[in-house]
Amino acid sequence: MMRLGRAGRELLRWGRGGPPTAVPRRGAEVLVGAAGGESSGIAEILMNRPHARNSLGKVFVNELFSALEQLRLDEKVRVVVFKSEVKGVFCAGADLKERAKMDDAEVGHFVKRLRNLMDEIAALPVPTIAAIDGYALGGGLELALACDLRVAASSAKMGLIETTRGLLPGAGGTQRLPRCVGIGLAKELIFTGRQIDGQQAASMGLVNHTVPQNNEGDAAYQRALTLAKEILPQVDIASGMAIEGMCYAQNIPTRDRQEGMAAFREKRPPQFIGK
Repeated sequence: MMRLGRAGRELLRWGRGGPPTAVPRRGAEVLVGAAGGESSGIAEILMNRPHARNSLGKVFVNELFSALEQLRLDEKVRVVVFKSEVKGVFCAGADLKERAKMDDAEVGHFVKRLRNLMDEIAALPVPTIAAIDGYALGGGLELALACDLRVAASSAKMGLIETTRGLLPGAGGTQRLPRCVGIGLAKELIFTGRQIDGQQAASMGLVNHTVPQNNEGDAAYQRALTLAKEILPQVDIASGMAIEGMCYAQNIPTRDRQEGMAAFREKRPPQFIGK
């Protein structure tokens, strides 16, 4: 597999069902890339807002929406990896400097848009992996929680820190964190605004894997690519759903299904006959 470094990464525009073609994206805060070679089918969403530590500003959010739409329509994409191009940071959460210039109505509208963004990530029709090589705080952790899988460097820092700013998690954190770590622990992390490292996150089930950080600062990304390669041979979700539908249709007229329904209604053990 080609190792994609910061200087040598090829940025791509993925066409609908067609091959990707290289395009310049100067000044973009969110880039769409692809891991080459044997990892064909792995798309990358690259967050690149270094002056604001990948905080969730208006332009950044708009470009994330565009990247998601671009990938959602491409049938060649099988796995999507979210990573940061800013060393030491995954996503620092809300852009509070930008937020301070909004009136109350604008804040409410923007937070709703953030919530919609996380829902769009969760609804992508392919597996998604967050490669957390640095800070993932507030909305940054909510972005990672919206992904199907999370890989973190042991030195990464994560937390829903909104309560330390007089805020509440507003982009899905109160819903997705408990589903990962349980209600009691989620309450503790949200109420305290505590930051935890990659090892702690793995021990509580917040991330799937943790790895020691390397000299390049991209250990989580490299592990995420390995995980994505393991996923690639699997059937894509759309095809899997179609197969499931065909199998279920075959089950509908069977005598065993009818017996199972009857046993449920009559509150007795079913007597299956294999027909």
